[in-house]
Parts: sequence; C-alpha cells; structure tokens
Amino acid sequence: MKIILTVLSAGLFIFGPMPSKAVEFSQRPLIRPGGVDITLASASNKPVTRSNRPILRQKQEPVIRVAANAGFESWVRSFRPRALSQGISESTFDRAFRGAGYDPDVIEKDRNQSEFTKTLWEYLDSAASDKRIANGKKALREQDKALRAIEARYGVEKEVVAAVWGLESAYGEFRGSNDLISSLATLAFDGRRGKFFEQQLIAALKIIQSGDVEPRQMTGSWAGAMGHTQFIPTSYLEYAVDFTGDGKRDIWSDNPTDALASTAAYLKRFGWVTGQPWGVEVVLPSGFDYALASRKIQKSPAEWASLGVRGQKGSAVPNYGAGSILLPAGAQGAAFMIFKNFSVIERYNTADAYVIGVGHLSDRLKGGGPIKAGWPRGDRALKFAERKELQRRLTAAGFSTQGVDGRIGPKTIEAIRGFQRSVGMVPDGYASLQLLKRLNR
Repeated sequence: MKIILTVLSAGLFIFGPMPSKAVEFSQRPLIRPGGVDITLASASNKPVTRSNRPILRQKQEPVIRVAANAGFESWVRSFRPRALSQGISESTFDRAFRGAGYDPDVIEKDRNQSEFTKTLWEYLDSAASDKRIANGKKALREQDKALRAIEARYGVEKEVVAAVWGLESAYGEFRGSNDLISSLATLAFDGRRGKFFEQQLIAALKIIQSGDVEPRQMTGSWAGAMGHTQFIPTSYLEYAVDFTGDGKRDIWSDNPTDALASTAAYLKRFGWVTGQPWGVEVVLPSGFDYALASRKIQKSPAEWASLGVRGQKGSAVPNYGAGSILLPAGAQGAAFMIFKNFSVIERYNTADAYVIGVGHLSDRLKGGGPIKAGWPRGDRALKFAERKELQRRLTAAGFSTQGVDGRIGPKTIEAIRGFQRSVGMVPDGYASLQLLKRLNR
C-alpha cells in the first residue's frame, strides 16, 4: 500500500525457524520515512524515498516480544487521554493494551535499515520468478470464484489483484506476525516518527473498536502493514471492504477474500481503467530522441508509431490511450509504453520496480511471456553515497542538479542528459556506474 512518509515493512527478518521448503519473499520496495533514499537505479521522473529490499514474512501465531520499560509505560498513560479524545473508548483502549508492551526488536529493526540496492532486473528475476508465477496460477485457481466476483464488482482484472497479493505477501504465506499494537505503540513512543506512528496507532484502535478484529489477532509487519495485501491502519480505515458480507473487513485470516477485494477497491478508487494494460514493452527506432522518454510527455500510440515506436511484433501499439515512454534501465534495457494504470498501481507503492513487478507478474499470470529486451546485467545500482557523488560531479561539470540529496529526480535526470550530450553519450538520463566513472575521469 502506497503511503506518504512511512515504512511499510522492513528488513529481511525471519519470525521463527526457517521452513524446510523453499520460500518466496514478499517483494515490497520499502518507502522510508524521511530517511536515506535507498532506491534501485531508475529512470523515474520523480524523487522518492524507497528501497526494494525483499521482506520475508512468515505465517505464524502472533509474536509479542515485550520488555519492561518505565518510559514506555509512562508514555502509554499520557497517550491514553489523547486516544480517548479521538473517540477511542476506555474499554477499547484497555483491551488493546492488555498484553501489549514495549518491543525492543522493533526499535532495533528501525535503527538498522542498512542500505540495500538492487537493480531492476534482479528485482524482476524474483518478482516474476518461475515459482511466483506457478504459485500465482495456483492461487488464481483456488480463489477463482472470489476473484471473478471481485473483478466483476470493481473492474480490476483478477490477475492484477493476484499480482499485488503475490508481491505483498507471497499469496498470503508471509503476512507478518508482529503484534500491531505493541509495534505501533513502541514506534510512537520512540518519537523519531512519533506523530505518524501515533496516527497509525489511533487508526488501529479504531479498527479494534469497530469489531473487525480482536487486538491480539491484529498482526502484521513490525512497522504496521497488515494482512494479505499489507494495508496500513489509516488506509484500511479508508479503503478496506467487507466483500464476504459477514460484517467484518477481515484482511488477516486465511480467507483472503476481503483483502483481495480491498485491493481492487483501492485501485478502482484511484482510477483503474478496465482493459487497459499498465504498459507494454516497445522497440525504439534508431536515432530515437531520448528526451522524449519522460513521464511528462504523453502521446497516443499512433503518435508514438509515427516516431517509429513499435510493439514487440513490429506493429503500432493498440490504442490504449495516451502513454509515455519509460526506460527504467536506460537505453541498454527494456523500453515500455506506460499508461494511466501504471500511475494507479503507483498509488500502492511509488517505486518503479514495484509497479513494473506487479504489471509484469500480472501479464505472466495471464499467459504472457517474459520481457524480451536484455538488461545491462554487468551494471549495478548506485549506492546512496555514489548518487550524491554523481550529483556533485555533475554540478561541478556545469550541469547543476539543484542540490545534492542522493535522489535521482527530474532535475538530476536533466543534468545527466545534458552531460551525456556534451560527451557524445546516449542522452537517456540513466544514472549508471558507467556515467559516474566517466565523470570521475
């Protein structure tokens, strides 16, 4: 679930013993609250703070690891009147905090989110692995009736909903087992992002008060993402639906129906266009003007065809509406014509890798083939310090990035293109290791 300035889940953490069988990881790229940008190399035209670290969420009984902490207990007492002033009843508050407590493991995980970068192709290798595709087709068969009903209600294709499910929790296998009240209260008490986590804690208490879930059954990631498709509490309150009609919006149980319907409802709410792909792989002509590869530039498929942009079979892309050209790995990787539904998936998570991962996995679940173009597999994603160095050197070379923050946003992309043109490189705006080495000469 895309959120503003928050963590959805974090780290490669294993709750309990590793299963003996091979496991699939959740593939949520993280959005870190106001911290270091640890994103993969991307041609996105928007600055974001995110990572694409795979998360292992193991399906277990709720895990409550509490420790005595006088400061935390004092904070809970001071928080209680604030919660009550926002409509939380005394009985709900007391019931929610009975058995909850300060969880030092949550703070340790929050403090130790080391930088982890991954290229898009490495991410897609896992996001659309043979195992994830096979498991997805199995999930589609097992949930066929529910998914068809969800598609009929919201107009979001069942394969897209299944792909989100697959990347968020490996089709429900890794939903997170942390006690949410303990985790959110610990993070709110910690204060580093106290206002945000207190907001999520209030929302969690409202969910309990509504009767949708019992306190100790409200489990998820250590940072507050819940259920099969990893909603945070505030998003749950606004978008979750009771599709089964049992009076509860249950995204936690083994039955994924409400969670899948809630995901479809969320995508529909933000403008999902039925029958429109997220994007299609295209072939660019020789001499293509790479300045046109921008999210800000939209043309009809026919207009792109007049510029030589073709689908993989050599003909013009069907008229799915206005589209932009996206080069997530620069001129040496695959090119995509992306449409409005790309931006709708982006509401769930802003990372280009995640959106392409969901889109490509959904295509594979529909029977489509792998991405045909190659990737610059000899390359690697730039580390945060290297991205800052890239910005400093671009600015020193006369191509100002308007600041040094380690985020490859529109201004940095334009600076890269300016430098690339000046030295005879393909001006694709891609922040590659090769580019940094050229600047270091």
